[in-house]
Amino acid sequence: MQLYGVLLLLVTLSAACGLRCYTCTATDPRSCTDTKSCPVIFNRCFSLRVDGYTMVTKGCQTSLVCAGAMDCCEGSLCNGFTPAGPSVVLLLASSAMMALSL
Repeated sequence: MQLYGVLLLLVTLSAACGLRCYTCTATDPRSCTDTKSCPVIFNRCFSLRVDGYTMVTKGCQTSLVCAGAMDCCEGSLCNGFTPAGPSVVLLLASSAMMALSL
């Protein structure tokens, strides 16, 4: 019963803290490490890369504006850099080793 109380508390705290998104304007999406708590009116995180430019912009947005070249996602810190290729294999391997050691 105590476990349910702890889970309920964690869910409540995460909802109260609101949405968090990576926020930056940079040439390399991997360099976006700053995060911020979004104001209540924002319910999505976004990434925007304009064709022909090497800049990427990330931040908070409303679902009403998410369209076109703007990639929007739901959930805290969902607009971060997504690893691909060999880094995914290394991430999965290290996760498996951590799980087996517990």
